[in-house]
Amino acid sequence: MHSDMTTLLMVKPKLALAALTGIACALVAGNALAQQYPITAAQRATANEVAAKGVPLSELAADAPDSYTIKRGDTLWDISKMYLKSPWRWPELWGMNLNDIKNPHLIYPGQILLLERKDGRATLHLAATPSDDSGLETVRVSPRTRYESLSSKALTALQSSLIEPFLAEPLVVDEATLKAAPRIVSAQESRVLLAKGDRAYARGQNGVPLLDDQRLEKQFRVFRNATPLKDPGTGEILGYEAQYVGKATMVRGESTTDVTDKDGATNGAIVPATIDIVSAKEEMRVGDRMLPEPPRQLQTYTPRAPATNVAGRIISVYGSAVVNAAQNQVVAINLGSRDGIEPGHVLAILKDGATMIDKGDPARPLMKLPDERNGLLMVFRTFDRVSYALILDITSGVRVGDRLSTPR
Repeated sequence: MHSDMTTLLMVKPKLALAALTGIACALVAGNALAQQYPITAAQRATANEVAAKGVPLSELAADAPDSYTIKRGDTLWDISKMYLKSPWRWPELWGMNLNDIKNPHLIYPGQILLLERKDGRATLHLAATPSDDSGLETVRVSPRTRYESLSSKALTALQSSLIEPFLAEPLVVDEATLKAAPRIVSAQESRVLLAKGDRAYARGQNGVPLLDDQRLEKQFRVFRNATPLKDPGTGEILGYEAQYVGKATMVRGESTTDVTDKDGATNGAIVPATIDIVSAKEEMRVGDRMLPEPPRQLQTYTPRAPATNVAGRIISVYGSAVVNAAQNQVVAINLGSRDGIEPGHVLAILKDGATMIDKGDPARPLMKLPDERNGLLMVFRTFDRVSYALILDITSGVRVGDRLSTPR
């Protein structure tokens, strides 16, 4: 810092707060958050185009407010839906206020959005900070560093509590990975169930021992009941959804030793790897499988439609044996990264039109009513052939097998 920052400042309270908070936030949060939440080239290009000319009034939501104060608990999806007919077109909303908001992920409670309609177009701006400080008392403040991280206050695309458990817990693996996953083979003192703090023993599979190799991760997820995820149309197994039950840490790797039987003969024996249970969502048991803990990845969930037309189906409702899903539930879909699906992609949910006989026609022909849009979902985690998505808006219940398409 410059040396003159060490002197006492004679400023008005509001200006002092703004200066100190602004400096600290810029240093602590601004650059870090901008780097953590990337903006794609396509999103920036769209925003630049819209910033130059605004959004047509026909694209605004019917009840778009002239001004809105952002509140704690708001999400980018909420604000997009408030101002645009198509809430997945968030880059355009960002483009409406590109001069004020350099990064759409750095929006905070308390900021005021102002909507301006002019010449058939709409633009959106942040309200300026009031400059009239008349009547405010001048106070002396000491040169202390005041800072606060804003990472927990910036608006998220969705309510994070709805999807956070699914970013780490459910796992989709292929058949080969499932068969090669190490398994728990025994617990201490012949226990049947395992909980946090217990010690257990595990072995590798397919002739590959579970070694204490420093080059490999020693943290594991423990799972069971790998359920096949089948394509509703073809019946093909797209992957296996593993039920997460907890985490374990390897203490010692697998090895071999010699043992002597009652007849004095020496035989080779396997010494299984030693693991400690460090967390448990539910009790574990012998036979549960383990996979290395993957690194946590910070994703951007800016709502947007896929660049191309896609067609898919809902294949399961996570954590439920029923085939119906409601708003804010998580579903698996038969589209993955190999299909070009990315976190943040919004898809329309289509309700199959009924098949019926036209009884008013003497020929009584068979009719198939058009498929109608029933709602929207947003992908937040992808695998090769499967993705998890959150149901955002629906008009009636969603069912396994319902069709998905690029929203229009």
